[in-house]
Amino acid sequence: MVKIGLIWSRIRNDEKMLMDAAQRRGVELVPIDDRELVLPVHQAPKELLGYDAFLERGISYWTSHYVTMALEQYGMQCVNPHRVLVNCGDKALTSMLLARHGVPTPRTYLAFEEESSMRAVEQAGYPAVLKPVVGSWGRLIARANDRETAGALLEHKRVLGGPQHGITYAQEFVDKPGRDIRAFWVGDRVVAAIYRTNDQHFITNTAQGGRASACFVTEDIQRICEKAARAVGGGVLAMDLMESGDGLVCHEVNHTMEFKNSVAPTGVDIPGHIIDFVVDVAKGRV
Repeated sequence: MVKIGLIWSRIRNDEKMLMDAAQRRGVELVPIDDRELVLPVHQAPKELLGYDAFLERGISYWTSHYVTMALEQYGMQCVNPHRVLVNCGDKALTSMLLARHGVPTPRTYLAFEEESSMRAVEQAGYPAVLKPVVGSWGRLIARANDRETAGALLEHKRVLGGPQHGITYAQEFVDKPGRDIRAFWVGDRVVAAIYRTNDQHFITNTAQGGRASACFVTEDIQRICEKAARAVGGGVLAMDLMESGDGLVCHEVNHTMEFKNSVAPTGVDIPGHIIDFVVDVAKGRV
């Protein structure tokens, strides 16, 4: 029997669905609370020995960053690998990798001081979207419709303090049709996709009130996701796509995707696909 360690911070519905999928396949999936881990530098702790692979599902980016780093230091296999987590967890790096690999992505600007940050926003054009370079669930994302709003948002970032708030990540606003597309990539293909629709706000994340509905996986969706997966290193990913006047653009790639609201509308066993892929990794088939 294949034995997989499930690294978690909180058992959510997603993790319960993964456990059910593993049980149906006769795979031993053992929950490991990342808050309880003590990770020596020189050798793996005894409690992490005997696993064929690990599935990283931690909530904290920074905790997952170091957990995957340690697992690979011990010579263990992790889904997703550390380099994929880093490539996806930092939005600035993700944008650069997408651009480098020819993936259509919104114009994005970085700046680091008050005056240069305002110039970055104005080069993105109004309305502009301001995002933290590290974050999830649509938190701390704001739209600046004019210079006055941009100034207020940048001031708030300075007052909040902290290293990431000192970095301005300004992106052009894409006039999407009240929805975006989340595509679920596992291994070498898109296994499912949903529309996320929000009539009240430009942020469409289901965590922010977006409604999920099935989206047919077109050749265009498969094509842009394949390029995006290649750009960040592949694995188990969720691509966030927007329908622009010039076609699909990819604005984010997520390394620890949530799927609990997507199985029912798509009818696709997303957690089953994930478990199958981790087993393939464990057995050296990918």
